[in-house]
Amino acid sequence: MNAHPNEAIGRVNIVGGGLAGCEAAWQLARRGVPVDLYEMRPVTGTAAHATGDLAELVCSNSFRSRSLTAGAGLLKEEMRRMGSLILTLGEVHQVPAGSALAVDRTRFARAVSERVAALPGLRLIRREIETIPAGLTIVATGPLTAQPLSECIGKLLGAEHLYYYDAISPVVTAESVDAAVAFRASRYDEQPGDYLNLPLTQAEYYRLVDAVTGAEKVPVRSFERFFEGCLPVEEMARRGRETLAFGPLRPTGLVDPASGQRPYAVVQLRQENREATLYNLVGFQTKMTYPEQKRVFSLIPGLAKAVFVRYGSLHRNTFINAPRHLLPTLQWRGAPRLFFAGQITGVEGYIESAASGLLAGVNAARLATGAKPVTPPATTALGSLLHYITDAGREGFQPMNVNFGLFPSLPIKARGRRKRELMAERSLRDVERWWLETGEDGAAGAVRQA
Repeated sequence: MNAHPNEAIGRVNIVGGGLAGCEAAWQLARRGVPVDLYEMRPVTGTAAHATGDLAELVCSNSFRSRSLTAGAGLLKEEMRRMGSLILTLGEVHQVPAGSALAVDRTRFARAVSERVAALPGLRLIRREIETIPAGLTIVATGPLTAQPLSECIGKLLGAEHLYYYDAISPVVTAESVDAAVAFRASRYDEQPGDYLNLPLTQAEYYRLVDAVTGAEKVPVRSFERFFEGCLPVEEMARRGRETLAFGPLRPTGLVDPASGQRPYAVVQLRQENREATLYNLVGFQTKMTYPEQKRVFSLIPGLAKAVFVRYGSLHRNTFINAPRHLLPTLQWRGAPRLFFAGQITGVEGYIESAASGLLAGVNAARLATGAKPVTPPATTALGSLLHYITDAGREGFQPMNVNFGLFPSLPIKARGRRKRELMAERSLRDVERWWLETGEDGAAGAVRQA
């Protein structure tokens, strides 16, 4: 155990030593709050992890774009200004990746492990936690939360509010869909309808099917299982060239107003957010690699210039119904001394997970020291993501990466890159002002110097 002068504050429990848990531990310890960090590996392993290191990256080694005109790049800049450990060490251990931030995953995980283990007042406890500890606690166990703890969380929140999510379809920005091709309609509905529809001729349909079946796929891991209700699009296509036309691409009940005829097949886009700035491709859960998804789905009429804010995947992902259960501070609505952070909250992506851990750590520290928890403005990257996952009015909640489609509208009209530039300028201006007003700026400075 590392000595700490502020044991009287009371220790904060963090369950899970991934990106979110480590970021939360860093923020707490640097604010003078002692921490018990529980990580079950290597005593209890998972089907995805290979080591006992903290913050091990099990999929890609990329933290995505550095650009301020990309949601992930803007979120990283906000985290930099708030003193993020994960971002700092990611940049120390980066590898060449063009405009993206990618890391040497082995060196990165080892560096995080060493830095966190050496924090004053932190106890790293290597054992599986099967129930939520008493006291001020952050649950940051990620998408592979062990079954006993999953069952405990399910009992606490209500079993119907803990999901094992298996299918994710790609999401595109509404403004990148070709309006000259898409038409709005619902099956058999004479009104405009709720879906954007992209009609395909027979030749276009066969070209898409052949591209789907021939695309490069990500190898299936042992913990991933396919269910008939959410088969990958390539698995459906493999069963026969007409399977998709009688499945998610069936044109039944739809008439293309441009031709007055029923198309041979139709790709439907379903609204993803309340602002109607994002749409998902219905039925296109997939195991194609990300570059192949971009190539193949761009063959769909109307999506040649589509901007993908989330690619499709099929995997096990344990997450709670955050809009029902979490406050924007990441506290559980049922008990303010319990926080959730990381992918279990419904955020997708490494950097989003770490950012949620940052806020959970800051707010747990504030609660432990008698201050009120805080929430960043919705105009910031982190604030917009928190608004998405904690909006109590949201139905049909699905995990999401940070992206500009989540941001509030600008007071002036702008499109494309200029729109994203203006949103980024507003975000950084607002996050700086908010961070200063909360009084956390000094703490962040201390973190950056450590």
